[in-house]
Amino acid sequence: MTIDLEALFIDLHRNPELSFQEVRTAGIAAGHLRDLGFEVTEGVGRTGVVGVLRNPSRTSGTPSRTSGTPSRTSGTPSRASEAPGPVVWARADMDALPVVEESGLPYASTAKGVDAEGHEVGIMHACGHDMHVTAMIGAAEELVRTRDEWSGTLVVVIQPAEEFGAGARAMLDDGALDRFPRPDIVIGQHVTPFPAGVIGVRPGPQMSASDGLHVVLHGRGGHGSRPHSTIDPVVMAAATVMRLQTVVSREVDPHDLAVVTVGAIHAGTKNNIIPAEATLDLSLRYPDDVLRSRVLAKVERVIKAEAMASGATVDPTIETLHTLPATINDDAATERATAAFRAAFGEENVIDPGLFTGSEDVSWFARDAGVPLVFWFWGGIAPARYAAAVAQGTVDSEIATNHSPFFAVEIHPTIEVGVQALTVAAREFLD
Repeated sequence: MTIDLEALFIDLHRNPELSFQEVRTAGIAAGHLRDLGFEVTEGVGRTGVVGVLRNPSRTSGTPSRTSGTPSRTSGTPSRASEAPGPVVWARADMDALPVVEESGLPYASTAKGVDAEGHEVGIMHACGHDMHVTAMIGAAEELVRTRDEWSGTLVVVIQPAEEFGAGARAMLDDGALDRFPRPDIVIGQHVTPFPAGVIGVRPGPQMSASDGLHVVLHGRGGHGSRPHSTIDPVVMAAATVMRLQTVVSREVDPHDLAVVTVGAIHAGTKNNIIPAEATLDLSLRYPDDVLRSRVLAKVERVIKAEAMASGATVDPTIETLHTLPATINDDAATERATAAFRAAFGEENVIDPGLFTGSEDVSWFARDAGVPLVFWFWGGIAPARYAAAVAQGTVDSEIATNHSPFFAVEIHPTIEVGVQALTVAAREFLD
């Protein structure tokens, strides 16, 4: 029976789950993979799912489907040495964001949940991970249907907590490389506000490295009428935020790409109380480790210097919330995949999207395994709507980006293109 991918997508969109809470989503993905004949293991890295499909050489006949696999595999699946032919890991992430949806879609999410800090939040698939899972299940179905045309081992990785930058690491720390056939290559994709039908891929750096920092500025609290008796962390925070804007504009070569964003600032409880602390949450982006070390050093210097200038008697506390490596595509493997995409979608529909300043944790899989990575983008916006926005010069204002409460993916042909792109790439690296 053919899987209804549109219904799957709508269901996932209506029922989003936050990072490391993706129990329902994981169960749905695992069920589909199990029905397709994959050996399925749930609970990898807390809520991750891994499906393994071994497809021996075509000369030995078509393999039979596995049957009766339980919801969690008993024992340890075969190691990579037992896997036939090349091993391709295909990864999709599945977590949603703490965003209240305003897309106006008839199937818009109204879900609420509790985030890691204990706050009740609205939940939305504002980054398209519902489409990622849908396309992955569709590609798995297509590869099963055509398995007499290829051989090797397909490992489908349904990853949690990409938005935390922690899901890939959690699965690897849970022994994914030892418990399942080790990859010869890792592939993956991300839906983005390109016209549907367009594939964006490039060799080398594809997405930036990233660090998330939590900064506590320590002042001395007191009455709002007696600022002279305090060390005001609100003023300290304001000065720090403004000075941090000069790190990129005045201390990074204009030829280099870097981003320093203060995404959150918190201080105080009442208008006539000067608080004792203020906190800043920073997002830093860079294309490589060399620029990372330079920007981190400059950011730390500014934070400490502004505290000193404010007369702080305690140094600021700087905590790293996450560290993500740059997403770097292997040159040779990406050239192969790009040629396959051009043959499948047409030369005009495969573009070099440039370096994205967003960040991903997919490359941890390839880095830990020491194998090539190919990661690409595919469009999810109605082509006519996108073309009209381009003609009017309103792309930035009219086309909602990932993480926006208005982000909405065109169901068709986004599903079909995502399924085909994953299938084409996987087939390129399988025998």
